[in-house]
Amino acid sequence: MSEHIIVSTQDRVTTVTISRTDKKNAITFAMYTAIAEAIEEYGQTDQARALVITGEGDMFTAGNDLQDFMTGGLPAGDAENPIIRFLNAIRDCPKPLIAAVNGSAIGVGLTMLLHCDLVYSANSATFSAPFVQLGLVPEAGSSMLLPASLGMAVANDVLLAGRVLTAADALNHGLVARVFADGELMNEVQEIAKAIAASSPVALKQSKALIRNQRDEVAGHMAAEIKIFAAQLQSPDFAESVAAKLQKRAPNYS
Repeated sequence: MSEHIIVSTQDRVTTVTISRTDKKNAITFAMYTAIAEAIEEYGQTDQARALVITGEGDMFTAGNDLQDFMTGGLPAGDAENPIIRFLNAIRDCPKPLIAAVNGSAIGVGLTMLLHCDLVYSANSATFSAPFVQLGLVPEAGSSMLLPASLGMAVANDVLLAGRVLTAADALNHGLVARVFADGELMNEVQEIAKAIAASSPVALKQSKALIRNQRDEVAGHMAAEIKIFAAQLQSPDFAESVAAKLQKRAPNYS
């Protein structure tokens, strides 16, 4: 487990909190493993019937920890890679997953939401996927799921032009179900989660399976994405993007 992932269960609701505020809740390999383990345990046992993912402080997550990418890479197709394990867990979980987006959701912070069944946000939350700006490509099936969720025009604005969505934008385009005042988000989401946990567990699983009936298609698309993503991690453009970030300058992709 990672000290930066806090897992608690109460009233049959498991809450997974990303807690690395000094690094804007950026997710390391160890943190991915811890989240994956929590989701897998939740999906395989009856200890809880709803799971909430959130971030600590005023940030949901700044996305992947770039230092881990630079040192550890992402072997395409390696199911034991912490990121791929996390993506498989969040995609394949048979029980309801709920996201409470308390602040900025960047990169995987946005794309993971596409695999959650219910997404709620604070009024101050923002959503962005700056993969292209980092010399990378979309991941987690987002190049398929984001156009389906937002429509092609808005998805391209986010994925290609780097548009940052506000909570109002996300609500308007169907990325989130409801927006709450910042100080009320977790209380509201916990009440929703408790109501879900009180429902028939068999009906919940069957309903989710019906709603998520394109799982195999999504899995195939994710596998194709990750091969390109892994290759881009080795590219000069990604190396330049990281160097520029560390040097606090604009990247030069000429």
